[in-house]
Amino acid sequence: MRILPVLTRAAAVGVAAIVGAATLTACGSDSGGSTADNPYDLLQPGVLRAGTLTDAPPNVYLKDGRFTGFDNDLLVAAADRLGLKVEFVGTDFSALLSQVNTRKFDVGSSSITITEARKKTVDFGNGYDFGYFGLNVPAASSLSGFDQLSGKRVVVVQGTVQDDYATNKGLDPVRVPDYNGAINQLKAGTADAWIAPAEIGEKTAADSGGKIKVAATELSPAPTAYAFAKGNDALREALNKALDEVIADGTWTRLLEQYYPGRPIPAEFTPGSGNVTPPSASAGSVAPSASAAS
Repeated sequence: MRILPVLTRAAAVGVAAIVGAATLTACGSDSGGSTADNPYDLLQPGVLRAGTLTDAPPNVYLKDGRFTGFDNDLLVAAADRLGLKVEFVGTDFSALLSQVNTRKFDVGSSSITITEARKKTVDFGNGYDFGYFGLNVPAASSLSGFDQLSGKRVVVVQGTVQDDYATNKGLDPVRVPDYNGAINQLKAGTADAWIAPAEIGEKTAADSGGKIKVAATELSPAPTAYAFAKGNDALREALNKALDEVIADGTWTRLLEQYYPGRPIPAEFTPGSGNVTPPSASAGSVAPSASAAS
């Protein structure tokens, strides 16, 4: 499966538009083509344009000039079942859902937790992963749980379920546009805590040189899924079916072991439609870790 050339944050809007326009001109087709040529109402027939992030490993991130991660690799595998190539474009999470709904992207791939509020903006496919919240704090902090955050300066990435969580808890969080912004606040000592997708928080702590630690984790209440524009049922249903196929053939399990070695699966979680059973993951030798959820 070949992934089209990648675009990063700052250049995503302008450069992607130029490249996309040139491609359409060269191919002589666009989303206005016949249903037979473009059954999924894509921006470009045969190409699935996916909005994603550059800085949220192991779910979605940019490595050696290529978008990768559990969510993105799973999307590539499912798209391949439909004969589609995937073009990833970097964006900020706070803008992603509205960009999907306005058809800037065909799909959003960013460990997006399904919520009732988000359903007002986009439609969701079947859930493919679960996630945890992580509580990241400066290494010298005495904070050890989510119940100790009242009156503290808590940072979150705007528009995430962590933002919703903090707001619903009455914490009046400091909102930043991306994960690097949250990390910088902790390192600078301008925030007491960061409520993060747990896996991202774990990696941040490991890479911080002892400056940041994970104080606690908590299971997210809903699964993560790909996001689609309202009413694009043909694409959503086709990718749901393709997702079931890559769950059944072991691709989902293989990627799970690759990106989350040793992570236990909650008994109540079933990926995809629930009508297929993934092959069992082998016992991992690495200590269990929590996955990210945005």
